[in-house]
Parts: sequence; C-alpha cells; structure tokens
Amino acid sequence: MPIEQVTARKITHYIDYLRRRRLKPKTINCHLERIRQFYVYLSYEEQVGSANPVKEGYSLRMPKPLPKSLTEEQLETLFSQVSNKRDRAMFMLMLRSGLRVEEVANLSFAVMDLKRRLIYLRDPKWGKDRVAYVSDDAMKALFDYLKVRVASRASKVFLVEKGTYRGQPLSVRGIQKRMEYYAKKAGLEVSCHRLRHTWANQMLNADAELETVQDLLGHSWITTTQRYCRLSNQKIKKDYFKAMEVVMKRTGPLASDP
Repeated sequence: MPIEQVTARKITHYIDYLRRRRLKPKTINCHLERIRQFYVYLSYEEQVGSANPVKEGYSLRMPKPLPKSLTEEQLETLFSQVSNKRDRAMFMLMLRSGLRVEEVANLSFAVMDLKRRLIYLRDPKWGKDRVAYVSDDAMKALFDYLKVRVASRASKVFLVEKGTYRGQPLSVRGIQKRMEYYAKKAGLEVSCHRLRHTWANQMLNADAELETVQDLLGHSWITTTQRYCRLSNQKIKKDYFKAMEVVMKRTGPLASDP
C-alpha cells in the first residue's frame, strides 16, 4: 500500500491484527512508535507531505502492576520508624481500614462515628457511598493523635503541624511525602497505596469473603477486587489442606503398607 494511503483507520486495523497475534500492548506500542518515527523522517528528511497516521503520544494503555503486599516483618520495620502520632494514625487507617490516601486527606469529623467505630465515605468520582470500620489499634492511634492535634477550626482531621501552613489541612502530596520519608528511613519500598493493598490481602488471608473485601474497598466490580487482591500462598496452602481433610474423610485412606 502506498504510504500516502495509510490512515488512522488503517492503523486501527493493524492494531487489531497484532492483537490477534497475541502481541502484548508494550510490543504493539513499539510498532506504533516506529511507524510514527518513519513518517516523521519522511516529513523532515524527504520532504514527503503525507499526514502522520500515528499521532504523537498515541499508544495502547499499559496495565499497571499492583504493588506487592508488605510482610509482617516489613510492617514492623516501617512502623518502628513512625513516632509522630499524626502520621501513625494516618497510616493505621490505610492499613487497618483500607482507606485511600485521598480519603485520609479529606477525612473530616462529620463523617466519623467514633462510638460505633465507623467512617462514612463517598467517592466523588463515581458517587458511591461505603462504610469503613476502624480496628482497636487504629482507634487507639487516632485517639492518641487527637489528644495532641493542633488547635484549629478546620473540619479536616489531619493538619499541618509546622511552618506557615500550620493548622491547615494536610494535602495528599503532604501525606505521600511523609510516607516517602519513613520508607527511606526503614529502607523499604512503601507507598500509601501499598498499605491499602496489604490490608486487602490480610483480610483475605483471614478468611474474609471476597464480596466483603469488595464492599469495604469500594469496588463496583468484583473483577477489580479479584485483580487487586491476589491470594497469597498462605491462604492457598491453608485452603488446600482444609479441603484435603474433607476429601480424605469422605474417601478414606488410600495408602497401605506393602
């Protein structure tokens, strides 16, 4: 086909062809970039006036791998570095209640029912309400922080403690920077999202139902939760031996001495 007749629609057909060949998005994006660069060459070096069928920045969306869960040893190492009561309370809400960093930053007293240990959350993106529960140790961390919280009329729970913006709500980036600080001190690769992911896996390992974790995470589709919460070897091993006990009771012993 003449290069002048290659259009964006033709490129779409080409992408479909590559997909049928089971090429990965990363490989397909390499093909697209080579085509785009070829047309750039034709335009600037050969003075060929054909329109580039692959626009700059156009590519297939790459699946982002989910962060791995932290082990108990890694959690102990991380939290051993967190002496600040505000920071400990924030991180405990992510680890024990599965809160997103944005939800921690926007947490206000109006959505908290501390007597019932509930937090009412609303996702502004999807308009989806959900309830998060607060564990005993997270509740203690929260109360410890509230005792020393900076005096302020701000409705948000977590506030800046020093500097020009003292008493103002702590931003999402501010929370992330605190996590980065402690991660560096602990020598670990940790993010706020990784704490939420660790919570989900811990729930599954403790035999919580997948639907329960889905609801607590605020996922609309259970397939999202299935991808988000990969079962660890610990639960797989436990499920295997539990099932095999039932099987062996039903079938009886099969091995016998020669």
